[in-house]
Amino acid sequence: MACVVDIPLAEPSPPGPVRPSLLKLIREDIACVRQRDPAARGQLETILTYPGVHAVIWYRIANRLWLDGWRFPARLLSWFGRFASNVDIHPGARIGRRFFIDHGACVVIGETAEIGDDVTLYHGVTLGGTSWFPGKRHPTLEDRVVVGAGAKILGPITVGAGSRVGANSVVIDSTPPDVTVVGIPARVVRPQLSHRRVVGRIDLDHHLMPDPVGDAIAVLLDRVEFLEARLTHMQRRARDDGETATSNRTCLAPQKPMEPDNG
Repeated sequence: MACVVDIPLAEPSPPGPVRPSLLKLIREDIACVRQRDPAARGQLETILTYPGVHAVIWYRIANRLWLDGWRFPARLLSWFGRFASNVDIHPGARIGRRFFIDHGACVVIGETAEIGDDVTLYHGVTLGGTSWFPGKRHPTLEDRVVVGAGAKILGPITVGAGSRVGANSVVIDSTPPDVTVVGIPARVVRPQLSHRRVVGRIDLDHHLMPDPVGDAIAVLLDRVEFLEARLTHMQRRARDDGETATSNRTCLAPQKPMEPDNG
């Protein structure tokens, strides 16, 4: 009788991450606008009148073509999206869910850029490269990052989750999560924990952005005022001491004897 040998079967490998459908991604991109822009009044208006939404839709389609190996059609569709929306997103960039470009204009996102979920960019933002090498040369923005108008984030750096980049800042170094960076080059000015929390929405209190240069100038002005007051006090004291010394010398000086009157 033949022997029966139990041979353990290999366990099936866990399935990889399921790629969400293109329609679902676009629906999320449209729905997130009302949470981040108080001017958005309806879904139809958002679809028809928001160039940032148009740019993201064209990118989503071009990115699927790029991932499926249709490189030239993807670049051609990306060019059309730039022509129609004035937003240049390379189809090879990796962008997460619920991505929003407010006032979409003059935004540039490079080929190796990586953007997490719930990220918001304002107009004039550049995610640029600083190298001719074909590898990773564009920045990575983690989840919930907000980038102000005109900011430039350059090189293969990482902006930590929940961070805010001030308008017109130039970021050339990686940042920790939950901070605010401003300036040229950008520097951390305060932790995100000091910001006002708005449930379900992003913080639009951009006018409350700290001004480290102004704070430094204010400190210098206070110091100059203190030194001027101290110098005035020392000058007054020196003048008083000089007048006292002159008076004492006058009192101690020998007086000439009075000549007799021979008249």
